Amino acid sequence: MPKTEAELMAFLAELGIAVSTIRHPPLYTVADSQALRGEIAGGHTKNLFLKDKKDNFFLVTVGEDAVVDLKQIHQSIGAAGRVSFGKPEMLMELLGVTPGAVTVFGVINDRENRVKLVLDKDLMDHAVINAHPLTNEATTSIAAADLIRFVEATGHDAAILKVSA
Repeated sequence: MPKTEAELMAFLAELGIAVSTIRHPPLYTVADSQALRGEIAGGHTKNLFLKDKKDNFFLVTVGEDAVVDLKQIHQSIGAAGRVSFGKPEMLMELLGVTPGAVTVFGVINDRENRVKLVLDKDLMDHAVINAHPLTNEATTSIAAADLIRFVEATGHDAAILKVSA
C-alpha cells in the first residue's frame, strides 16, 4: 500500500523537516493551480513521469512554467534513448499516486529505488518549493535544502540538472 499524506507528514517530522500545507479543491493541471499563486509563495512544481525504451523510469520535477523538450531530455537525464510518459498503472505502482497528483514526494513510495529523480536546477534556485503531498487536494511548502534531505532519506539521489529550456 502506498504511503498516505499523514504518513508522509510523519516521515518529514521524524527528519525534523518543517513544512506548511494548504488544503484546496483538487488540482489536476498547472493551469488549475495557478489560481492559488497569491496564497502560496515559492517555486511551484510540474512533474513528468517518464520511461525509456529499457523500462527505466524517471520523475522529472521542474518549475511550473518550465519548457521541457521531450525529444531531447533523454540526453540530460541519462535515459536509454527517447522517453515517453509512463503509464498510470506504473505511476501508482512505483510512486503511489495517480495522474494529476504526481509529486516529488512520491519517491517515498519507491522503496525499490526504480525511479530516478531529476530536479531542475532552475526550480532548485527557489528557497521554497511547493508540491502536492501525495494528494492533489493540498500543496505543501518545503525549503529547497529540506527537500533534498527528504529525497536522500528515501534512499534516492537528488540529481539536480538543467533540464528546462
